[in-house]
Amino acid sequence: MSELFDHGFFGMSGYDSDAEFIPLITAEEEEHMNNQEFPDELPILPLRNNVLFPGVVIPITVGRDKSIKLIQEANKGSKIIGVVSQKNQDVEAPQFTDLHQIGTVAQIIRLLKMPDGSSTVIIQGKRRFEMLQATQTEPYMKAKVKVLSEKTLDPANKELEVMFSTIKDLALQIIRESPNIPSEAQFAIGNIDSPTFLVNFISSNMNADVSKKQAMLEEMDMKKRVLLVLEHLTAEVQLLEMKNEIQNRVRKDLDKQQREYFLHQQMRTIQDELGDNPQIQDVRELEQRATLKKWDERVGKLFQKELDKLQRMNPQGAEYTVQLNYLDLLLDLPWGEFTKDLLDLKRAKKILERDHFGLEKVKERILEYLAVLKLKGNMKAPILCFYGPPGVGKTSLGKSIAEALGRKYVRMSLGGLHDEAEIRGHRKTYIGAMPGRVIQNLKKSESANPVFVLDEIDKLGRSNHGDPSSALLEVLDPEQNGNFYDNYVETEFDLSKVLFIATANNLSQIQGPLLDRMEIIEVNGYTLEEKVEIAKRHLLPKQLAAHGITKNDIEVDKKIWQKLIESYTFESGVRGLDKLVAKLVRNRARQIAMEETFEVPLKEQDLFDFLGAGRSRTKYDNNDVAGVVTGLAWTAAGGDILFIESLISKGVGKLTLTGNLGDVMKESAVIALEFLKSNHDLLGLDAALFSAYNVHIHVPEGATPKDGPSAGITMLTALASLFTQRRVRKNLAMSGEITLRGEVLPVGGIKEKILAAKRAGIKEIILCVKNKQDVDEIPAQYLKGLQFHFVEKMHQVLEIALLNEKVKDPKKLEVTPMK
Repeated sequence: MSELFDHGFFGMSGYDSDAEFIPLITAEEEEHMNNQEFPDELPILPLRNNVLFPGVVIPITVGRDKSIKLIQEANKGSKIIGVVSQKNQDVEAPQFTDLHQIGTVAQIIRLLKMPDGSSTVIIQGKRRFEMLQATQTEPYMKAKVKVLSEKTLDPANKELEVMFSTIKDLALQIIRESPNIPSEAQFAIGNIDSPTFLVNFISSNMNADVSKKQAMLEEMDMKKRVLLVLEHLTAEVQLLEMKNEIQNRVRKDLDKQQREYFLHQQMRTIQDELGDNPQIQDVRELEQRATLKKWDERVGKLFQKELDKLQRMNPQGAEYTVQLNYLDLLLDLPWGEFTKDLLDLKRAKKILERDHFGLEKVKERILEYLAVLKLKGNMKAPILCFYGPPGVGKTSLGKSIAEALGRKYVRMSLGGLHDEAEIRGHRKTYIGAMPGRVIQNLKKSESANPVFVLDEIDKLGRSNHGDPSSALLEVLDPEQNGNFYDNYVETEFDLSKVLFIATANNLSQIQGPLLDRMEIIEVNGYTLEEKVEIAKRHLLPKQLAAHGITKNDIEVDKKIWQKLIESYTFESGVRGLDKLVAKLVRNRARQIAMEETFEVPLKEQDLFDFLGAGRSRTKYDNNDVAGVVTGLAWTAAGGDILFIESLISKGVGKLTLTGNLGDVMKESAVIALEFLKSNHDLLGLDAALFSAYNVHIHVPEGATPKDGPSAGITMLTALASLFTQRRVRKNLAMSGEITLRGEVLPVGGIKEKILAAKRAGIKEIILCVKNKQDVDEIPAQYLKGLQFHFVEKMHQVLEIALLNEKVKDPKKLEVTPMK
């Protein structure tokens, strides 16, 4: 009510005292109005957010084109129009169905042009009417109407008399207690002597929405209408009393700087009265959740301090949401919440064997950890790092380990991570601040001792936002991670019980201090036999289940598996093999779906039809040509053999190297040549021979970059064979680094190199004696058919590798005497 009185006639300046209209009407004028005749077809003026009552005078600002046209024409004519409220005030061009059925006949009293160019029309309500049907829509709406008669009141009805008196008293009380309503309103209310007009006047000016006012307009029973008005006025009086009580309660603390606080207190008090204060509900819920936490006294004090801070905040402020989110995180973190380890070593071993074939070192290390945990009862979790080529099962090992231990599993990919805040989190003062991904994943796992896989740790980046690998130093240090500090959490969290497992493809790309904190476990590539077993036990059953066919629809024997692996895959792991198995299964599914005839066992022709022509691996050739020796190489996809080819031609002792070689490999060739020059007598060579001929060393597959020291003894043997024209031992390969002192040094990737040699048909292998321990770790079944020669000195290599017979069509090397 206060809102409309504030903007109603009592606050209107700009109308002079000689105006033609009178805001208030007498009982005689009301009787005359009720007996007045009106046409049964009226132009209809839709109102957006107001309702006109009979006898009441209101100003209306007209803006719509149709409405302006209607007012202008009506003002020139009878000045009688129909005013009806819209059902939805957002409708811009209302139709007949968009309007309420009950409206008010109105008379235009004055049309005013306002300073801003708009038009304001002063209208007075006359009688209620009901719209029957629309008769015109353009240029404005007209409708057939039925004018409704107001029932005559019984003067002897004491109940109505008391109701009218109560309405007047409540209205006067509202005016007195509302500072925004001018005092002239009391005079106006007090001078109304028509009960019907009193109800209409108050209904029009009360602070109610359009739907409630429309309900009052449509109510033809005076008693029910009065009760509706009384109900609204009573509620408004109670609201005003509560508001004044709130103002009195906080007035002593109020000053200019506390205005915002005052408004907040008002809202809180109102919500307390309603029993629905969201802030109090938030606090109670947080306190209730806190009672279930197992945190220590330090975290409990921090939580209570931050909770007290939340209660002092304005819920409408941005800081409130930040603080609420922070407290939610504290409650969601698994403080002291651990899953119970399953210490059944036989069960754990069974799970590891079920999910992964081979990988004995990894399985042994996990069982060792479980054994100590079972005996000691409590220990710091190790920080493991599995490194090896792609596709060997490093990441999937984490899931199996988690299942074996009975712990939750969390995986965090570090590939491409270049912001330190991703590890340590942002300070919560920043907009959009979040905890680091370590804390986020622990929250997700709901456990403080999960198996936490840090995938692709060698792919960490670095930028101007910091070095995330340095931030990981604290996470992966068993002496420090018991007090891991996240910038967002702002207190320490214990990571010492988390079993961290990092995975990497290349250790050289991991920062030294970070590498030093981890226990490195090499996960080698698989042998042919292992891949066959993995394909049979794991890959094929998985793809059969994924493609909806059974093992009776497709059979693959060992020979076909070997052909598939050797001719179509070139990798240490089985990721590519898995894709090929999926393709074979899809083609068999297609044959079944299209009802084609096929043989259940796969044939080599099926491999060709489904996968195309395979690529044969490099095989050992022969020893007919001098200067060609078979070496062994390690690649990211496993091991392979390579040929070191050398050629001699008349010249001045120039050495040429081709085949996309790296610096280290070039240096090996130079060392080998210089060793032969210095020790020419070992092979019975003339020293002048080296300055009379040019040497060209080439390593085939020039598009592939090659580097490393392991081809040293291979280049030495190739050059010795070239200058002596002696045969190299048949089916022989070698790998080892050389020095100028004539020593042979150990190299890496022995398992992959030996497997590659076996695939290529090699029978004998020369290695450094210090690599014998690497060979001893390889299961005996994979070494069957291979003979190893372990050497310490370079001359031993030549004694084993070079036969005492010349090659086919040997060249005759002569030193031309000086003229």
